[in-house]
Amino acid sequence: MQRLFNFLFVYRAFFTFLLLELLCAWLLVENNQYQSTQFFNSSNRFAAGILAFSQSSREYFSLRQINEEIARENAQLRTALELSLQEKGSHGLDTLRRYDFVSARVVNNSVAQFKNYITVDRGRQDGLEPGMAAISTFGAVGKVKSVSDHYAVLTSVLNIDEQISCVLSRTGNFGTVQWDGTDPRMVNMRYVPRHVTPQPGDTILTSGYNAVFPPGIMVGLVKEVSLKDEALFYEIRVELAQDFRQLSFVKLVKSRFRKEQDSLETKTIGIPK
Repeated sequence: MQRLFNFLFVYRAFFTFLLLELLCAWLLVENNQYQSTQFFNSSNRFAAGILAFSQSSREYFSLRQINEEIARENAQLRTALELSLQEKGSHGLDTLRRYDFVSARVVNNSVAQFKNYITVDRGRQDGLEPGMAAISTFGAVGKVKSVSDHYAVLTSVLNIDEQISCVLSRTGNFGTVQWDGTDPRMVNMRYVPRHVTPQPGDTILTSGYNAVFPPGIMVGLVKEVSLKDEALFYEIRVELAQDFRQLSFVKLVKSRFRKEQDSLETKTIGIPK
């Protein structure tokens, strides 16, 4: 401590000069419109440069993961094409005709809140609108909440208000997936009746109900199964296929027939959307 005091005493003139220089610069910027404008423009450019460099660095170190996602998606597309060509009646191609896809990059993503949201760099000018589904190479991601001309905010699967209709692939039983606000890798599947036999490792897929998500999109794998004595439904913990802490790109999915389905259901049975 004594050394520090000695250092400050020896260089007291320099530090006094430096303090006065900073004070003069502040007074100059504070009391002159031109200098103030130039200073803040320069500082904004500097901050933007730092953020751009930071984002570029993160993307560079994520290249391996991104390449793995692209390879995985290409393999899935090749498999889907082969199956579509093999199916009689081209049922697989008919499914593709029902949806439009828009690729987007994630520019902001929260995972530590009870209600998490994701921002992507596509918006109204790219054909996005509220209600569209968002998926990744690995599985379901969320749903578009709001859009501007160039950006969109998605309600993440990691949002306690978001529910996804899904199906237990092995048995064909339907249920609802919802996050409980705790572990960002796990969600709960509800409303699977007790006569069903869910098992750890079972695959959970989107059901295609409500025309938001296409059917058959991966949600996750059953991790834990429990059933209380008097309960009507299982308590099922599902490990998400997508790790939201490593989310880089998404595809926004628009059903070409959703408005028609919504209109017919509302007119016929009054289903609120």
